[in-house]
Amino acid sequence: MSGLKKLAGQTVIYGVSSILARFLNFLLTPFYTAEGMFNPGEFGVITEMYAYVAFLIVFLTFGMETSFFRYSTKEGVDKQTAYNNSLYSVTLVVGVFVLLSVVFAQPIANWLVYPEHSEYVIWFAIIVGLDAVASIPLAKLRKENKAKNFALINVANVAVNIGLNLYFLWYCKSSFEAGNTNWLIDFTYNPSIGVGYVFIANLIASGVKFLLLGGQLKIRGTFDFQLFKEMFKYAYPMLFVGLAFIINETLDRLMLKSLLTESYMDKDPTLSFEMATESAQTQLGIYGGNYKIAMIVSMFLQAYRYAAEPFFFNQEKEKDSKKTYAKVMNYFVVIVALMFLAISMNLQIVKYFTPSSVYWEGLVVVPILLAANVLLGIYTNQSIWYKLSHKTYYGALISLVGAVITVTINLLLIPIYGYLASAWATFICYGVMVTMSYIMGQKHYPIQYNLRKIAAFVLLAFGLFMIRWRGDFYSDFNWIQFIYNNTLILVFVGVVLFLDKSMMGMIRRIIKR
Repeated sequence: MSGLKKLAGQTVIYGVSSILARFLNFLLTPFYTAEGMFNPGEFGVITEMYAYVAFLIVFLTFGMETSFFRYSTKEGVDKQTAYNNSLYSVTLVVGVFVLLSVVFAQPIANWLVYPEHSEYVIWFAIIVGLDAVASIPLAKLRKENKAKNFALINVANVAVNIGLNLYFLWYCKSSFEAGNTNWLIDFTYNPSIGVGYVFIANLIASGVKFLLLGGQLKIRGTFDFQLFKEMFKYAYPMLFVGLAFIINETLDRLMLKSLLTESYMDKDPTLSFEMATESAQTQLGIYGGNYKIAMIVSMFLQAYRYAAEPFFFNQEKEKDSKKTYAKVMNYFVVIVALMFLAISMNLQIVKYFTPSSVYWEGLVVVPILLAANVLLGIYTNQSIWYKLSHKTYYGALISLVGAVITVTINLLLIPIYGYLASAWATFICYGVMVTMSYIMGQKHYPIQYNLRKIAAFVLLAFGLFMIRWRGDFYSDFNWIQFIYNNTLILVFVGVVLFLDKSMMGMIRRIIKR
């Protein structure tokens, strides 16, 4: 139980920092989507560009973060050398990537259909490069259980990002439009940059985070090529795992614009390419705004993963490690199921996260994406089996199957159902991955999960959701709907505590700690 308490404590620390950090970033969405800031088409630009960021960071780190965790706990391997290998190799790959991006910025901008903004390519290449290199020293802080240092760096990064967003887009933009400029605004603000200020703020914030990691970036010792070959052999399947994961998470937003543009032009031959692209960009912006709501669960998953990954590797040596993994799964499922209910039952409140009502038509995808994140969380817990058993190629296989499902459903159904198809593709993909992972894991690294209890929790949550009060997204607040739906949430909590009395004991121990 002490191991579980440690995991819970570490998750709280990582959670306070990463959830606080991401929540503050999260609050930028209503800021961006408010009347007078960015229209859905402009917000679509932000949505698309950040989808590429997620993809590129996975590519540039190529699994070396997880490989570092594995080899820094392996007997006979020097921890510092494992760290050196990870940092050296990622830095080299990043250097080549940034150089190529700068040289070919204009052709890349043309391909993205932003021919007048090649600067976006350069800015994002540097952002991605800095974040990719920073991921290794941040992993070292997690490995050394320096959660507070990790937290401070991430909070500082987000504080700078939000501060600059408010400066450029609230202070400078509003003052300029009101005609109340001064020398500082004239020097730092150009209205033609528009959404580019979102990217500039991120670039500066990533630079600050990189500087704060200065002490961790100092290399002590040499590069061990023999060890690197071993580490890379372990890591490269994780690259495919990561790429497939990003495909499942972000490819829908990269495909929506092009597929909907073609669909609109096919349905109405009188539409020009520019008009069809603008309409598609608007749909992408609406989907992106509502996708952000589902990110609340994703924020928790990230905080949990920060704490769980080093915990699982360290726990491997303990006698009852598999029993611990099974208990963790029980607690985890309850938490994410409760989060699913809390958000999906209160969409009449959550809708104000995107203040402009033009985004509300997309609220229908939020419960689907939340349910998909519940499945993703279960898969995240399951995936420890192939990491501990050195069978990472199975993880790659599972993720690639998920990626094929995602691509296929999006290709076939986006032209017909738009972003609704993308949401269902995400849900189906993670459902298949959970099933595959469980079957393979029981064969190669069996963990006796309490399937009855897990199934009961998940089915209860989804069942209560099905009997919720379904209101019109555009109607005013309804107190009866609010009370009824939240009573169903209390029913879920009561049933969980009845079925698993150890849950209450765990909660009390965490609170006392």
